Amino acid sequence: MNLSIGVTNNEGVSNVVLTGEVDAFTAPKLKDTLLPLTKEQGHVVEVDFQDVNYMDSTGLGVFISALKSTKEHGATMRLVHMQDRVYRLFKITGLTEIMNIESTVQGGM
Repeated sequence: MNLSIGVTNNEGVSNVVLTGEVDAFTAPKLKDTLLPLTKEQGHVVEVDFQDVNYMDSTGLGVFISALKSTKEHGATMRLVHMQDRVYRLFKITGLTEIMNIESTVQGGM
């Protein structure tokens, strides 16, 4: 499956809506879209995972890079509407401790 990325900007907030799978094939496209958004001081990047049903370690790498970039540039990133299967990937790697992930997770968590 492919990855569709929609971005809307509104007064210092970028909403990034992902649909599909984040894997080795689609991660470069995500990185090219996401990283520039993290380089504005005070900017908020909200990534909506509602329609992401699969992500591998390559996708995690993109979000680790984005987190580093937000810290370097004084921006903020929030991950929202995450499916249970994707949330578990962040949890087992310990990233839930350092990333701002919405507490309401779909799929019973």
